Order: sequence, then C-alpha cells, then structure tokens
Amino acid sequence: MTPIKVLDPKKVNIVFFGTPEFAAHQLEVLINEHYNVVAVVTGPDRGAGRGQKTKPSAVKELALAHEIKIFQPPNLKDETFINSLAQIKAQLFVVVAFRMLPKLVWSIPEYGTFNLHASLLPDYRGAAPINWALINGEKKTGVSTFLIDHKIDTGDVLLQEEVEIKKEDDLKSLHDKLMLLGGPLITKTIKGLVEGSVVAKKQKQNLNLKSAPKLNHENTKIDWKQNGGHIESLIKGLSPYPAAWTHFVEDDQIFRLKIYKATYLNQKHQLQAGYFDIKDQKINIAVPDGYIVVDELQFPNKKRMNVKDLLNGRKLKENAFFE
Repeated sequence: MTPIKVLDPKKVNIVFFGTPEFAAHQLEVLINEHYNVVAVVTGPDRGAGRGQKTKPSAVKELALAHEIKIFQPPNLKDETFINSLAQIKAQLFVVVAFRMLPKLVWSIPEYGTFNLHASLLPDYRGAAPINWALINGEKKTGVSTFLIDHKIDTGDVLLQEEVEIKKEDDLKSLHDKLMLLGGPLITKTIKGLVEGSVVAKKQKQNLNLKSAPKLNHENTKIDWKQNGGHIESLIKGLSPYPAAWTHFVEDDQIFRLKIYKATYLNQKHQLQAGYFDIKDQKINIAVPDGYIVVDELQFPNKKRMNVKDLLNGRKLKENAFFE
C-alpha cells in the first residue's frame, strides 16, 4: 500500500483573516516562521485620531510590508470576492479577531477554516472575552482554536492553552499575555490539521455558560451600590479601553468621568454609596462593603491623570458625589 503523502504544514497555502493588533501579532508569527500566507482579508481603512485621518488596519500594514495580497471586501458574500478567494486555491483559512464569515467563505479550503478565540471555550463566546473574564473575576482564562461553523464561536474545539489571571492584571496586560499565547497555538493547530494529528471536539452545551457580549454604554457604567470587589474587577476589565465610567455631580454640574485604575478597600464607614472622602491624596468612594480607592481617572476633555495630580490642581467640593 502506498503511504498517504502528508504535506509540509509550512507549504500549505493559507489565507489569514483579521484586523486589529491582536490579529496582526498572529500574522507576524506565521510570517516569521515562514508559513505560506498567500493573502489576507481585513477590514476597511478607518478614520483615526482627532483629524480622523484614514488609517489601514494593523493587519493590512503588516501585509503591505511583506507584499502579501490584500482583500478588503465590504460584503463577505460578494460574488467577485468569493471567486477571487477560490482562485487562490488556499488549503486553509486562519481567522483572528474578524467578523462572522458566511458558509460560502469558510467552506472553501480543504483543511477547513479555524478561528483563534481569546477564551477557554465554551465559556466567553462573543465579542469581548478578555474584558468579561476580568469583569467576572476569573482566576484563569486562555486561548482556543476551533473550526468555524454557522454560529458564533460554537464550532468544534481543536486546541487550547491556559493562562493564570493575576490580581494586578487589567485588560492591557491580559490582552498582551493572550496575544503572545496565540501564535504558538495557531502554528500547532496548523500542523495538527495538516498532519491529521489533532482531534476536533464538540463544545459542551451547558446552560450555565458565561458569555462575552459587546460592551456598551450600560454595561460599562459603574454602579456604586454594587460590592467593591465587583467594581474593582469592572475597572480592570475595561482599562484602558473603553474604560469604566461614572457621573460626578458637583453643585449644578454633571461630569462624565472615566476611571482607569482603582482598588477595593474593605473598611467600615458611614457614607452613602457614591459619596467620598479624600485621604493621602486618594479619592475614596464609598460602596456598601468599603471603599473604591481611585488612582487614575479622566475628566471630560482632559488627559488621563493620577488623582494626586488632579487634587494638586483642583479642590473637589464636599457636597459632590459619584452616581
């Protein structure tokens, strides 16, 4: 019997789908390790900064630097785009931080289409898995690769890698940890799919699964009537972007503040939730089970600053409060 010929994983034609920095890092790993990325599909150029100057995505910038073919389809079901993808004759699609693909796209390559997701699936399916793992006070999270199907983040899991969430982690630090885990997991997944050594496993269907919905105006607002541990986790899970926010009421003015760094202090007090005192150049905001000690915040139209600098330049009135 003639043995089945196994392709070299680094010679398989790959199309990479992704847009932000998290995805660009994974693409860079594939390029640096000499995988055969024949094209990228990324989002449209967007306005950035105060002048809203049009800027390409992080993935597009990297593809341009390495002279990789680029697609930026406004409609993923566009017939011209689908035909162009098919003509490339790619054998594998790799997806990182990209919008949902139609079956017309993900069913094209012979080795399938897999996605890198920043959680330990099946928990934290959705748009903001890193944020919600922090907001919910998880002790661990990780990255998963899975085969894409017709629903969001529900396909068969290929491989996973865990990471500990430390007390000092916020969104930025955890994002970077998971970003660094992604590349090795992607290359291991490619190798496993091409050589047939990885076994896809169905995701468990559990009514108690934790989700990761999009962040919005409502679920990023601080409720000072909640316990301090939860508020601290919310602030960490949203820092530096989009940042947890609150209203600061002072006389007849209402300011919308962002809070970037704060810690929970378990200490008894007589203050109503949302009222504060100032001690050691820190703002201590009362919550039912203690204080939230604010270290860094931002007033409207001002730069992010530490509280010490704020208090050196501004006196907060005693009748003011957070709501």
